[in-house]
Amino acid sequence: MHLRSTRYACLGALAALSVTALTACGGSGSASTSSGSSTVVGVDYPRSDTDFWNSYIKYTPQFAKELELDLKTTNSQNDVAKLTADVQTFISQGVKGVAMAPQDTAAIAPTLAQLEAKKIPVVSVDTRPDTGNVYMVVRADNRAYGEKACQFLGTKLGGKGKVVMLQGDLASVNGRDRTEAFNDCMKKNYPDIKVFGEATNWDGAVAAQKLQTDLTAHPDIKGVYMQSSFALSGTLQVLKQKGLLVDPDDDKHVFVVSNDGIPEELKNIAAGKIDATVSQPADLYAKYALYYLKAAIDGKTFKPGKTDHDSTIIQVREGLLEDQLSAPLVTADGGTYGGVPSLKSDDKSLWGNNLS
Repeated sequence: MHLRSTRYACLGALAALSVTALTACGGSGSASTSSGSSTVVGVDYPRSDTDFWNSYIKYTPQFAKELELDLKTTNSQNDVAKLTADVQTFISQGVKGVAMAPQDTAAIAPTLAQLEAKKIPVVSVDTRPDTGNVYMVVRADNRAYGEKACQFLGTKLGGKGKVVMLQGDLASVNGRDRTEAFNDCMKKNYPDIKVFGEATNWDGAVAAQKLQTDLTAHPDIKGVYMQSSFALSGTLQVLKQKGLLVDPDDDKHVFVVSNDGIPEELKNIAAGKIDATVSQPADLYAKYALYYLKAAIDGKTFKPGKTDHDSTIIQVREGLLEDQLSAPLVTADGGTYGGVPSLKSDDKSLWGNNLS
């Protein structure tokens, strides 16, 4: 999958969609600026302790401005109870739609039911609720994340050896999808690779401690799959302590593949410190979360099928659609691994190379 031709093709069309409003910068707490009549939407940021989500936070006001939406923002800080309270704030502010990224995809159901009863459309970003209705889910195919990581490591290890998978939170559909897909792919394609799955709850310190333990018990581990860049700093520190942070052509090199595509990952790929990532589109998450909120408010409907922005809308279950945005594998050489093509880490189409 490639982002080259379509990533920014829709900007003009989106900007042409009109409602009378001005936008405001978002952040922790609620903020907006507007004059006259406006279409007010609420965006809850799920957290601000990772480079990926901080990038999403930075992009959101930009696209709100292009769509002429009046933006109210909160930050639920990975706490579903706070997200529920933030939604009550949005309701009191008279928002016409809400974008959120619930990290606990089961516990959000009552809040979704409340918003549905009030006829306030919801776009779920990055995560898909286990139950309950939303107007659209905006996320990439997270099973593909796990499969691409598997194919990359399987190819690099020659189909045998040991790898550690630093899982996210299995209460999240993303953590489950990435874990299940990675394991399924390994069992099917690389049965001689032993996978040590480590639950980390998206916590970098926990990931580092468990990686340290695994490498001590199994010094012949040759691969690491980090389900998010949350584990990047700790992983590099552990590898350095073990004398394993060496060039890719060194026999001691441990191959590392991540998920996110933040600038730091791209720099580390170019430097040979890690080997690959799957670029999760922070910019497109912000862009299409607001695009679909405006579409919902305008009464538009969508059906499964190809979109005009290099993605596919699928029907997850009755009444629930998901726009699966493109998320390419990124490597130093731009090669193909297990049939999966990759982009080079310096490719200018990657959002991580365009973030000022």
